[in-house]
Amino acid sequence: MTEATREVVVTGDGVALRQDIACGPNRWSADEPASNGGTDAGPGAHELLLSALGACTSITLTLYAKRKGWPLAGISVRLRHERVDGPSGIATRIDREIALRGALSDEQRQRLLAIAERCPVHRTLTGTIAIESRLAAPDPATV
Repeated sequence: MTEATREVVVTGDGVALRQDIACGPNRWSADEPASNGGTDAGPGAHELLLSALGACTSITLTLYAKRKGWPLAGISVRLRHERVDGPSGIATRIDREIALRGALSDEQRQRLLAIAERCPVHRTLTGTIAIESRLAAPDPATV
């Protein structure tokens, strides 16, 4: 089964670190903090990655609880990313803490934790990823 998302287009001026991001009718920015040479006009790339995982986790749990008729009253997902030295070199670690609100039983809470491991972005990040890069043809107007 092939699953595709809408195209995301990221543009920058080639000088500043701020990037403009577009996806369908939505627009937002990415940048780096001033300590990294940016202007902090938006989240950094790893922060955007964490936000994708957090949003997907919350959406997945909301849909699951609705389908089951469970009394989920809210979700908060806190995420942190760090690079750690391990026995086989530098690795990436993401810590995800999920707070569930509502009159849920311990069994329901544990099931929701298990379902969080199956959200599509989590599966993408823990699965095999192939990234194919190519250069676009030069724009004659800017050459």
